[in-house]
Amino acid sequence: MQKVMIVGGGVGGTTVLKLLSESEVFSIVCMADTNASAEGMLAAKERRIPTVTNWSKGLERDLDIIFDTTGDPSVYKKIKRDMGEQTILIPGSVALIMTKLFEEKNRLISKLENTSAKMDLILNTTSEGMVVIDHEGFIIMFNDSAERASDTKREDVIGRHIKDFIPATGLLRVMQTNQKEVNQEITLANGMELITTRIPLVNADKEIIGAFAVFRNKMEAVRLAEQITDLKEIQTMLQAIIQSSDEAISVVDDQGRGLLINPAYTRITGLTKTQVIGKPASIDIYEGESMHMKVLQTKKPVRGVNMRVGPKHKEVIVNVAPIIVDGCLKGSVGVIHDVSEIQALTHELNRARQIIRTLQAKYSFDDIIGASEEMKLPIEQAKLSARTPATVLLRGESGTGKELFAHAIHNASDRKFNKFVRVNCAAISESLLESELFGYDEGAFTGANRGGKVGFFEEANQGSIFLDEIGELPANIQAKLLRVLQEKEIVRVGGTKPIPINVRVIAATNINLEQAIASGSFREDLYFRLNRMPIFIAPLRKRKEDLRELAEHLINKINQEYGRSIEGITAAAIHKMQIYNWPGNVRELENILGRAIIFMKLNETIIDIHHIPDFIEEIPLKQEKLLMKPSGYVSGKPLSEIIDQYEAEIIQQAFHTHKGNKTLTAKALGISVRNLYYKMEKLKL
Repeated sequence: MQKVMIVGGGVGGTTVLKLLSESEVFSIVCMADTNASAEGMLAAKERRIPTVTNWSKGLERDLDIIFDTTGDPSVYKKIKRDMGEQTILIPGSVALIMTKLFEEKNRLISKLENTSAKMDLILNTTSEGMVVIDHEGFIIMFNDSAERASDTKREDVIGRHIKDFIPATGLLRVMQTNQKEVNQEITLANGMELITTRIPLVNADKEIIGAFAVFRNKMEAVRLAEQITDLKEIQTMLQAIIQSSDEAISVVDDQGRGLLINPAYTRITGLTKTQVIGKPASIDIYEGESMHMKVLQTKKPVRGVNMRVGPKHKEVIVNVAPIIVDGCLKGSVGVIHDVSEIQALTHELNRARQIIRTLQAKYSFDDIIGASEEMKLPIEQAKLSARTPATVLLRGESGTGKELFAHAIHNASDRKFNKFVRVNCAAISESLLESELFGYDEGAFTGANRGGKVGFFEEANQGSIFLDEIGELPANIQAKLLRVLQEKEIVRVGGTKPIPINVRVIAATNINLEQAIASGSFREDLYFRLNRMPIFIAPLRKRKEDLRELAEHLINKINQEYGRSIEGITAAAIHKMQIYNWPGNVRELENILGRAIIFMKLNETIIDIHHIPDFIEEIPLKQEKLLMKPSGYVSGKPLSEIIDQYEAEIIQQAFHTHKGNKTLTAKALGISVRNLYYKMEKLKL
């Protein structure tokens, strides 16, 4: 080992000190400088190297080499004069060259370390396992993924021969043949199965210096292949959906450049793929701003924006939504609706609604069941009235089938292909009834629709209108209806211009209109207009011979509604029902039969007497049985007050009989529920 003394503790001396300290060839025995605090002197002390402030004292040591880094020629001459004959003196210029070489070495080492660190980072973060061997077959690199895939620690394989780790390895063969092998199956010593690709390593002189293998766990590779297959299937399905959609679709990236359009987009806008893909999102805008760019800026969807697009200036409605993946904006997708198509669909919808309205009269005379004399007369009258435009007044108790007759009259008339509008006068509140019947103009009242509203009479123009519960009309509506019947024209609420109409009126009531006229609740002149063709429909109690035919017809109807298969009804059950007076008429009969079918067992197919409730206990008292003997004339009381008191007693007794049920009470008294409420309020009951 060469003994060295360094003279000069400056930058040069310090650099030489660090350079020689790392060498196994040189031994620094002394560091000399007149300044004991020089950088080189301090560095020598840290390394436990002797230091002197007078270099001549260092000559006393047995030295092989002296480095003069002072740069002073006089010092160089003195050292050369006084040093031993066997000692070599290296001047400062050579020391400077050594310093630069040392710095370059450190720079290259640092660069190599950085490159190596990057390579290690890349190799250890890749999902593929990787093993590298040298030209003798020893493992020199084993990354983190290789540890996970093989379930083996790096320190257990580095430096071992590849055959000790993988007995059936093909890496040695790859080095011999200099040919890579792709996607080969291999089994490790621990039985683990891998899929590997082997590649030879060649230097710049095309000499083989080793080989490396990239591998993955076989089960993981199979799972990845399945996922790729699924993704391809999903991609194919999405492309098929987008391409076959009738809605125009456009997709842009996060910079607003076109990525995808479908054929419907080209059909609506007139722009092809070459004109859109890769171009700014605003390329298709003729009028308005690009909703794609707005969505990309705000990251919020927009809906229902009207604009014009393409060279055809097509009017469209646009919906655009952002595409966000893992919280990052990737682009946006827009759906374009052709306004003209929407308008055409709206027109078709309105037309369909008109057709549906024309089919609302769904019953004919064939649906009216009854062969009794009491039914033959009203049916003949109805058929006769159907051939004329005359107003028809259907009279009868609730549930006798007045609406059924109205349907049949319309369907047998020459208006059957026009609208049939049904109105229940008792079901619409008095405040809305006028506007519903006759319509209103814009601004007629607060909350009125823009442009006004068509009333039932205008809607039924050229067709028929069925006014059920006509006796419940308020006095002001009666007057307006009379004008409609006389003048064949209506005036909307809030309007002044008469609107001519051609409507066939079919009215119905279950109250005594003559008594209503006498009491002043119904106009006499309107009565004469409506009563031109009166048809009285007999209650069920007056045509009990029709019970069997009616029951069988209703059973078939209930079977369809309830999904049952009841085949008929026994004579005993019919006889029991004939005892009952049926105040609710056919509607009540359907209710009783429906209840009986519901409670029948699934294996029962015939309605028998025990399925019918005991009517004898439930027969409501007739109206005339509710009458009480008047308490007589009371002096000092007017007749109206005596009548009101008597009427209040009758209503109270009816309430008691029907346990407070207002509907049954109204039926028993032969008045509507609305009329019953009116009387209760009037009599303070």
